[in-house]
Amino acid sequence: QVQLVESGGGLVQAGGSLRLSCAASGRTLSSIAMGWFRQAAGKEREFVAAISRSGSNTYYADSMKGRFTISRDNAKNTAYLQMTSLKPDDTAVYYCAARLGTTYSYTPTATNDYNYWGQGTQVTVSS
Repeated sequence: QVQLVESGGGLVQAGGSLRLSCAASGRTLSSIAMGWFRQAAGKEREFVAAISRSGSNTYYADSMKGRFTISRDNAKNTAYLQMTSLKPDDTAVYYCAARLGTTYSYTPTATNDYNYWGQGTQVTVSS
């Protein structure tokens, strides 16, 4: 079992930045590939970014490239999503997710690739 707790969401003006954190427990983070997804009201959950177990590989949705950065600190069992140049369209509930049993370089991108999910944190970007 893996428990995930997100934090760092909030209200920010367009153009601003936020850093989301995802604290993992139950397994050491180095055994887990991590991902971030988001779900806006009335829309399906969509992939944001993923990072491999080793941290050497990352993958981003096209609309997030250059603005968002996923990272991890295995010593702290925490993954992060640094978001910059935020837009009102980025408003959503952001979820972190964990996938066990992957290779060191794998970066899962589909919702059904992941075994465990956090409860989500709301990000609201005002115009």
